[in-house]
Amino acid sequence: MALTRRNFLQTGAVIAGATGIAAPAVLGAERNKIYKTALIGSGWWGMNILEAAIATKTVQPVALVDVDRRFLEAAAGKIKANTNQTVKMFGDYREMLEQVKPEIVIVGTPDHWHALNTIAALKSGAHVYVEKPVCHTMAEGIAMVKAARETGKTVQVGTHRRASPHNISAMEFLKSGKLGKIGMIRAFVHYQGGAGSKTPDAPVPEGLDWDMYCGPAQLVPFNPRMHPRGFRAFFNFANGQLGDWGIHWMDQLLWWAESVGEKAPKMVASTGGRFITQDNTDTPDCQNVVFQFDQFSVEWEHRNFAGNAAENTNVGLYFYGTTGTLHLGWLDGWSYYKSGDANGKPEIHVEPQLHEPDQQNIPELWVDFIDAIETGRRPICDIELGNRSTQMSLLGMMSLKLGRSVQWDRQKQTPVGDAEAVALMKREYRKPWVYPE
Repeated sequence: MALTRRNFLQTGAVIAGATGIAAPAVLGAERNKIYKTALIGSGWWGMNILEAAIATKTVQPVALVDVDRRFLEAAAGKIKANTNQTVKMFGDYREMLEQVKPEIVIVGTPDHWHALNTIAALKSGAHVYVEKPVCHTMAEGIAMVKAARETGKTVQVGTHRRASPHNISAMEFLKSGKLGKIGMIRAFVHYQGGAGSKTPDAPVPEGLDWDMYCGPAQLVPFNPRMHPRGFRAFFNFANGQLGDWGIHWMDQLLWWAESVGEKAPKMVASTGGRFITQDNTDTPDCQNVVFQFDQFSVEWEHRNFAGNAAENTNVGLYFYGTTGTLHLGWLDGWSYYKSGDANGKPEIHVEPQLHEPDQQNIPELWVDFIDAIETGRRPICDIELGNRSTQMSLLGMMSLKLGRSVQWDRQKQTPVGDAEAVALMKREYRKPWVYPE
């Protein structure tokens, strides 16, 4: 579905009904307040967010930040062509915050930058829309929540599936009890791939400030597999498939879990490794994680190879209840299969309503963000919720790195009686960058 004025209002009405947003908050074209908005990270996904925001007529783009001049200039040119708006360009987000003082900052940088970008923007007085995962290490996420609460600013996390009409209706079905008592959930991502091959390091492309790209992470030789868009397969910058796709599904299951009084697992155990992949990346090509809650168990499974039609769908969640099974997917919507029904067809099926490009629901999430700013309520993807979802994925990576299970203190947000696990909650930043507290 392409984003047009008509279907924006239609899908906005869906969100209004689901979240309690008043109609005037949905009608972006009739709003009086226009927010000066800056984007940090002007590549593919950052521009997806900004363009969706512009379409709601709630923002005025005023600045772009990127360490790669190629993306920076291309993004500025696109904004000029589409809006006739000239934006200021920066290579350092700190200079932008000081000189422009935007009211809203979108953080679309690689994962290892999210915490510093977000906290600096909050302290400058801006509200923030930050992409998932909220952080690269656990202590960063805790610091981000703290900064949001201390500044009183609104932080929306880009887990846009909380604003997707089919996800909303699936949650209504689950929370109604129609699936009965749910005892197990399985989350998965299966994609086709092969062993691959190594890509040699290369000279830094002209216009790219590689030192600034690495920032607080270790300064490593430039490799074309890392940038653009390849960073999530490297531990230096991200946390692999579980830290990328996994965040969405962890967030969805926690959305339901809140309705039965559960907010986090008490134990996590993971296995996995690199058994097929032979390229430069270093994150697992397959991984299994078990998350133990008080009332149910969760299993995560991913592999970056052997995606196949026999398994019907390559991403999603299965909720297993006493009356049947609910599959919650992405491009395939959601389906309910009644227990004991042998015909293999869903009793209920709901199609997705997604926007191009990249089949997302950013416009609905942005409308919620603006309304949260103006009413003072928490947004539907508040930083605290985004941090919980990110913590689940990071706990899975923590267990894999340790080679053993981790007991998790849900109140204190720390491993129980495990100094090595506690040490993995943060990492040393490269000077002069300082880890947020």
